[in-house]
Amino acid sequence: MALSDIRRMLRYEYKYFVRNDRLADLRSMIAPHTVLDDFAQSCKQQRYSVRSIYFETPDFNCYHSKVAGLKNRNKVRLRGYDEGGAEALVFMEIKYKYEQPILKKRSPMPYFRALDILNGGSPDEISADGGLRVEAASETQDFLFHVYSRQMQPVIKVVYEREPWLDLNGDTANNLRITLDYNLRVSAYPTLDNLYEEAGLQYVLDNCFILEVKFNHYFPTWMQPIVSMLGLTRESASKYCLGIEALADQINPRNPLDTFVHGRFFGTTETGLND
Repeated sequence: MALSDIRRMLRYEYKYFVRNDRLADLRSMIAPHTVLDDFAQSCKQQRYSVRSIYFETPDFNCYHSKVAGLKNRNKVRLRGYDEGGAEALVFMEIKYKYEQPILKKRSPMPYFRALDILNGGSPDEISADGGLRVEAASETQDFLFHVYSRQMQPVIKVVYEREPWLDLNGDTANNLRITLDYNLRVSAYPTLDNLYEEAGLQYVLDNCFILEVKFNHYFPTWMQPIVSMLGLTRESASKYCLGIEALADQINPRNPLDTFVHGRFFGTTETGLND
């Protein structure tokens, strides 16, 4: 991929913790400038669930790189939405951080195909499933390269509800997206076939939710007064790291044997730590 293409795909994310009792205030403040995205409008509660299983290296490189604030780092995850089944669309995804901006490489496919590939099946046919784009095969290979060359294992499942708002003015170049993410919950050492299971999830951030402002080029001028009026401070809000720290009694990122002992793609369901 050419450098110019990568630059066009780079995106910025500003994150804030917001108290739950300010949710209504925040909604009313952004309402004159935003519209709920089409998919969320079609949902019964005008929001949807985001479900991710994160992979990690034996030395927890992804976690430690984030905590240390390294400017160039990545996360590897399998992501799905709402209550899916075998035919549900999921994404093999790598999220790269390049200093401030981020880049996501996503390979979409049916859930059953993702499970088949991660269980040793060939990725060569995924572009034919559901009319998926041709680039899916290349991006799947990138995903598999990270997982296998880095000896990665599924370490944590992260689930939350997302309320997404788009720029009412429709500036497609900036592609503004504001998301309110709440009911964050996690579980340790899931197997890949349990992406849509709710059992065993532990809630995190009882008194607040995460506001994310995502854009390609500029932070919206109308958003800055809202941030100031709510007394918000931009800070790190990695749901992955928050989950690892909330499950400190089950996941030990300082133990290089942890992923080998507890991590598995298939088989025993989540946590199995006391087996």
